Amino acid sequence: MRDLRPILLVEDNPKDAELTLAALARCQLVNEVTHVRDGAEALDYLRCEGTYADAQHGGPVVVLLDLKLPKINGLEVLEAVRKDPALSSTPIVMLTS
Repeated sequence: MRDLRPILLVEDNPKDAELTLAALARCQLVNEVTHVRDGAEALDYLRCEGTYADAQHGGPVVVLLDLKLPKINGLEVLEAVRKDPALSSTPIVMLTS
């Protein structure tokens, strides 16, 4: 089986993250889901910086991005991704509850 790119879930609320992960599990996706809790961590993951400097994920297949996040909010993350030529084509789904 070929390597599948992960799904990135960016959600700071534990209950919302749990619900999203449960919904994804019901879909029986085989992609790994990486969960980060703030906008700064999301950008580090996407750029393979900081904690994720040694990451070999090739970028997520999709980013599920909450609007209201600590450190850097979802709209700021979206803006940074769209301005970065290496990330600009990454599919992003904005979420809010």
